[in-house]
Amino acid sequence: MADFGILGFGAYLPQKRISRKSIFDAIGWINASLKPFAKGARAYANWDEDPITMGVAAAQACLAHAPQEVEAQTLCFASTTAPFLDRQNAGIIAAALDLPKQTHCYDFSGSQRAALSALIVASQNPKTRLLLTAAEQTPIRAASTMEILCGDAAAALLIGEGKPLAKLHGTKTIYADFVDHYRTANAKTDYVLEERWYRDEGLVKFAPQAILPLLEEAGIEAAQIAHFIAPVANPALARHIAAAVNIKPTALADSLFDTCGYAGAAHALLMLVQVLEKAKAGDWILATAFGQGCEAILLQATDAITDIAKHKTEKQGAITHTLQDQLAQGIIENNYTKFLAASGRLDIDWGMRAERDNRTAQSVAYAKSRALYGFIGGICSACQTPQFPKSHYCVNPECGALDTQTDYSFARRLARVKSFTEDWLAFTRDPPLIYGNLSFEGGGNIFMEMTGCETGEIAIGDLVAMQFRIKDIDTVRDFKRYFWKAVPVRIGKVEKETGKERTKSKGGGHG
Repeated sequence: MADFGILGFGAYLPQKRISRKSIFDAIGWINASLKPFAKGARAYANWDEDPITMGVAAAQACLAHAPQEVEAQTLCFASTTAPFLDRQNAGIIAAALDLPKQTHCYDFSGSQRAALSALIVASQNPKTRLLLTAAEQTPIRAASTMEILCGDAAAALLIGEGKPLAKLHGTKTIYADFVDHYRTANAKTDYVLEERWYRDEGLVKFAPQAILPLLEEAGIEAAQIAHFIAPVANPALARHIAAAVNIKPTALADSLFDTCGYAGAAHALLMLVQVLEKAKAGDWILATAFGQGCEAILLQATDAITDIAKHKTEKQGAITHTLQDQLAQGIIENNYTKFLAASGRLDIDWGMRAERDNRTAQSVAYAKSRALYGFIGGICSACQTPQFPKSHYCVNPECGALDTQTDYSFARRLARVKSFTEDWLAFTRDPPLIYGNLSFEGGGNIFMEMTGCETGEIAIGDLVAMQFRIKDIDTVRDFKRYFWKAVPVRIGKVEKETGKERTKSKGGGHG
């Protein structure tokens, strides 16, 4: 009988990080008590990123590292900050991944433990292979404690029967309507209560109720736990949880506070990905999540964990990076107002060029769904020329064949910059607008936007990868339109501050 557990994993961190010292320098006069947290940096989504785009990126990384024969039958998206309340967010992610139409998609929400809740539900139906992706972009008020503690991020797991990297040995759940924070449908941000109340009456009392019976049923001593995942906004609280269940402090997994921040419902999976990247065969892993109760999951790394070579691979031409790579490659932003603008918390006059109607033609969007979301073009069966968009006639002037094109995915393919423009006149929420002509490996030329790069960074010949991003925002109807953009492929460690020299794109010609 096949074992049930984690078959693949991946994560995504936005490249942008805001220095916490910069936050404190801007708002410390309002809330001086934040000074102890004014260290390191927190990740934040740029204007063209949100939980959906981050969830797609994490799922791509997860699928790229999974065995070739493994396919998801179900997709679950866990988030408390998904952009749509009555439009299936998981369905958008499935479309971007170009999953089969028969894939069962659903959203999980309502609690910071939503992601682990979905994993536990999946364990009750082990025959179904689940792609679980979680992402969070917590809405925050300026000068609040959560502004400095939180971070935007996503993580994904492929779960099912087979030869798991980590085998699931048991789960426990307890529920309690314990209110430490909340956000209503009408509220824009969370209302957060006293931290000591959360610690003393919540965390240290709920954790033992779930963890101790789980360990007892598995016949495992607390001292045997090699990695303990306790996702909380203030990492100091994790030590209190570990002490309450007699787990040694050295087993506490990195909270990722210094380079990411607390990613809400996604944080348990994010920490789990970080643990799996370094776990050894036989290691016991205890993952928890808190939010009106506690989820606890016991895993053990298998021999298969050694076969993934630090979880770094290339698949179908797309380069994916480990979470550790992404933590090291962040670009630190010291401009607090730019940080506010990225999340729309700063009301900016973008000028007359921004005054246009961005209404989406829903009928056209549906008809072109695979092209827009899945980035599916065509390849001519007569001359083998890839092209986007897919059309009746081949674009190759030496061919021009009629109705010879079959589906061809550009989403996972790398490209080289053939030409580019940094446009300071066109409207974008992160000027300048950068776009150009890209030549894809394997063939195909596409004119498209570039993102994730600063002024003067892009050069002819640079290597770029495709990322699912927000294309446009209809502020009148509160609707987002998505498409793919090109991002630089960086290797090594990126310099810490904007405006300074960065690591070269792989194969690029800039310094």
